[in-house]
Amino acid sequence: MPLTKDEVLRYSRHLIMPEVGVEGQEKLKEASVLLIGTGGLGAPLCLYLSAAGVGRLGLVDFDVVDFTNLQRQVIHGTKDVGRPKLQSATDRIADINPEVQVDGYETRLTSENAMDILRNYDIVIDGTDNFPTRYLVNDACVLLGKPNVYGSIFRFEGQASVFDATRGPCYRCLYNEPPPPGLVPSCAEGGVLGILPGIIGLIQATEAIKLIIGKGTPLIGRFLRFDALEMKFQELKLRKDPNCPICGENPTIKELIDYNEFCGIQPTPEVEEDTAVEITPEDLKDRLDRGEVLLVDVREPHEWDICHIEGARLIPLSEFTQRLHELDSASNIVLYCHKGQRSLRALRFLEKAGFRKLWNLKGGINEWALSVNPDLPRY
Repeated sequence: MPLTKDEVLRYSRHLIMPEVGVEGQEKLKEASVLLIGTGGLGAPLCLYLSAAGVGRLGLVDFDVVDFTNLQRQVIHGTKDVGRPKLQSATDRIADINPEVQVDGYETRLTSENAMDILRNYDIVIDGTDNFPTRYLVNDACVLLGKPNVYGSIFRFEGQASVFDATRGPCYRCLYNEPPPPGLVPSCAEGGVLGILPGIIGLIQATEAIKLIIGKGTPLIGRFLRFDALEMKFQELKLRKDPNCPICGENPTIKELIDYNEFCGIQPTPEVEEDTAVEITPEDLKDRLDRGEVLLVDVREPHEWDICHIEGARLIPLSEFTQRLHELDSASNIVLYCHKGQRSLRALRFLEKAGFRKLWNLKGGINEWALSVNPDLPRY
C-alpha cells in the first residue's frame, strides 16, 4: 500500500533510515496489531504504535478510567476519569494519527471470544496484569500461530519477551504452571513505579515494529528483566520445552480451556452468610463512638502514613505471628485494610488462634472514606 504525500512527510524520520525506508513504512501501514489492555502497558503501546504508523490497531479493554490510573496510564487524562478506557484511548490515537484504523472490543477476553478476536491480527501484544488472561493469550497465539509480545510490571521490576511457538518457546515453556492464587500481588495491592510501564511498554512496541519490518533480532528465546532501582537489564536464554502441553512435541492442549479454573481462581460465591463477620463503616463509627471495640489496621506502615482511621492500632499482617500477644482475645476486635481482603485473612488467622469476637470492616478504609469520612485521602 503506497504512502500518501502527507504520510511521507509525517514519517520522514523513518524513511531516511535505511533499516526502515519506504518499504518498512509501507509494511507498518499494512500491519495489524492487537493490544490486550489499554492500561499501564497499553498506554505507551497505543501512543507509539499509532505514531509509528501501524495501519490497524485492535484494542481490547472493558474497564473505565480511574484517578488511580493517571499516575502511569499516560494515554488517559484527568478529563477522562469515569470514561471507558477504550473511548479515551481511541480519541487520543485519533489525535496522534488520524490515519490509523482503530478496532475496539469493549469486552473481557475469554475462551469463548479470544480466537475470533485474535485471528484477524498479525501480532498480539499482551498488556494484561493477571495470570488467567496471560495463559489465555499465550494459548490462543500458539493455536493461531501468532507472535505474542509479552510484558509484565510490578513495583520496580519489569519483564519482556516475544513468545512465538513457530520460532521458539511460548509462555508455558517458561511458566508451565501458574503460581497459587494470591501469592503474587497485583499492582493495585503492591504498587508500581509510574514510569515502569512506559519503559516496558516501549520495549514491547519496539519488538512489534521489528517483527513487522523484519529487522533486528527479536526477543524470541530471550527473556529480558529490568530492575529500575539498580537501573540494570538482565537477559536470560529461553529454550522450547519439548514437554510443553501446548507447543511441545506431544501437545495435550488443543483448544482453549477454563483459565480461571486452571489458575485456581474460584468463582465468587453467591452471598454466603460469611457476611456475619463484616461490619459496615457506619456501624463501626457508632461502636467506636461508644468505645466498644479495638480497631486494628493490618496494612503496612507506608500505607498507614497515607491515611488511617483515628484510634486504630497498627499491626501489619506480615507481623501478626510475632505480635499476637498484643491482642486480648476477650476484646471486641475490628480489623481493616485497604479494601477488606488482607483484614479477612487476619481475621481467619485470629480465629484459628482462639479469638471469637472479631469483625472485618466491609470495604476497608476505602469504604470508610467514602461513607464516613470524605476528608480522608483515598488511594
